[in-house]
Amino acid sequence: MTAPVTLDKIVQKLPEKFNPAQAESLNVTYQFNLSDAENFYIRIREKHCETEYGSHTDPDITLIMDEATLIRIMTGEQDGMSAFMKGQLRAEGNVMLATRLGKLFGR
Repeated sequence: MTAPVTLDKIVQKLPEKFNPAQAESLNVTYQFNLSDAENFYIRIREKHCETEYGSHTDPDITLIMDEATLIRIMTGEQDGMSAFMKGQLRAEGNVMLATRLGKLFGR
């Protein structure tokens, strides 16, 4: 039996799942604002990825959702676009960056 996916596990594992080949000349910060859990952000610079809890002062895009939606999207149980269409996910800033997340991080 596999352990349940948690926010902590996601934040810790994202750098391992990062695909630097997809980040050519990409310098961005993805902010995740969770309505019922701690906020975090992903910073991608020079084909390097790091995650940190808290709020970045100047993110390129902010994704707003609850923790359950984040976990469903990260585990592949739900598509980010379907979450957006159902109103479970809001995006502010450079919305086109959201479409790149799937390529930047493998499952």
